[in-house]
Amino acid sequence: MSFFPDVPKIPYEGSESTNPLAYRHYNPDERVEGRSMREHLRFAVCYWHTFRGMGGDPFGPGCAVRPWEDGTDSLDSALRRVDVAFEFMEKLGVPYYCFHDRDVATEGKNLTETNKNLDAVVKKLKESQARTGIKLLWGTANLFSNARFVHGASTSCNADVFAYSAAQVKKALEVTKELGGENYVFWGGREGYVTLWNTDLKRELDHLAKFLHMAVDYKKKIGFTGPFLIEPKPHEPTSHQYDFDCANSLAFLRGYGLDKEFKFNVETNHATLARHTMGHELTYASINGMLGSVDANRGDLLLGWDTDQFPTDLYLTAQTMLVILGQGGLGAGGLNFDAKVRRESFEPVDLFHAHVGAMDAFAQGLKIAAAIRKDGLLTDIVSKRYGSWDSGVGAEIEAGKHDFSSLETYMLKKGDADKNVSGRQEMIENIINRYIR
Repeated sequence: MSFFPDVPKIPYEGSESTNPLAYRHYNPDERVEGRSMREHLRFAVCYWHTFRGMGGDPFGPGCAVRPWEDGTDSLDSALRRVDVAFEFMEKLGVPYYCFHDRDVATEGKNLTETNKNLDAVVKKLKESQARTGIKLLWGTANLFSNARFVHGASTSCNADVFAYSAAQVKKALEVTKELGGENYVFWGGREGYVTLWNTDLKRELDHLAKFLHMAVDYKKKIGFTGPFLIEPKPHEPTSHQYDFDCANSLAFLRGYGLDKEFKFNVETNHATLARHTMGHELTYASINGMLGSVDANRGDLLLGWDTDQFPTDLYLTAQTMLVILGQGGLGAGGLNFDAKVRRESFEPVDLFHAHVGAMDAFAQGLKIAAAIRKDGLLTDIVSKRYGSWDSGVGAEIEAGKHDFSSLETYMLKKGDADKNVSGRQEMIENIINRYIR
């Protein structure tokens, strides 16, 4: 049975194509900087938005047309959804997918029944992976939707919720390993606070660290070798989340001796909610050796919440790929489309339009980034701007040969600093525009 009978396998037709269900730029076998686009981009479809999202928002319930849904959220429905997902991913031609445990299998009346439901779906996922060659990029546990997590999961004031969360992550780690998942992600959806008046901040942070140390111990115990990834987000649903941004999260990990065990899964819309650009968050993670994977989406700058839109901005995708190419790729990570079609785009075919456009935008961004790197103009501009640090007193400072007293002596003799040179921001923006075509 086909769930998308009117959609063929999406072909690559080149930049002159006007077919909305064809790739214009994403040619998986095309080589850029010595590797194929498939290897560079490592696209993944997210299970939650693409196969579970029904288009609901704060002002109304979902209105998506999904013929395969029967409204029961039963085990049979979950098993049927696996067939939907793999048909979609095969036709799209993506190599990976990712999920929360509760995306793929519904909860039962207790943890035993819940785990049994998950095992049944994991068996079918494993069979479908073997049949299609599609792999699991990462798994994670949903520790935020159920009412038990109203006060958080590992940071809850209820010790039983901490224990339940540990059991749930234990199981999620086991199934991720069983499915050959290449990473495991932690997103602290409700790990934060709404008001400090009722919050023991130090105790909650200590508990979060203890929880992550337990996860590291269990990872080693079962022999899971994939990276652990933290996904920062500043707000929503809590007023202040503990994994606020990459800098905050890195400070937390270093403070609790966890920085060697984790990297970051950086999301565009979370970066902008923290009042950063995606380029900032990616660069900060990368220069600290912490960039592991990317949630590829975007927000709406006119709205102050997490809209999770599909990325189509070439400036965004080019800058993202500049950082990724600059660090030699994402390793085991990838570009996961943690994005959802708009509520008004409610037909099944809209899922294809959204992914095709985003994949093309990143393929184009990859080519733009490679061209910028090949020409070397930006590298030269930055190098010249910091030229005073490559010799003389600048090189001596970086080499640790000065202190305040010696620098005072240097400036007393010189009298004043050399004049600054222009940053040429507008010229640089014009140069970037040459590549966006």
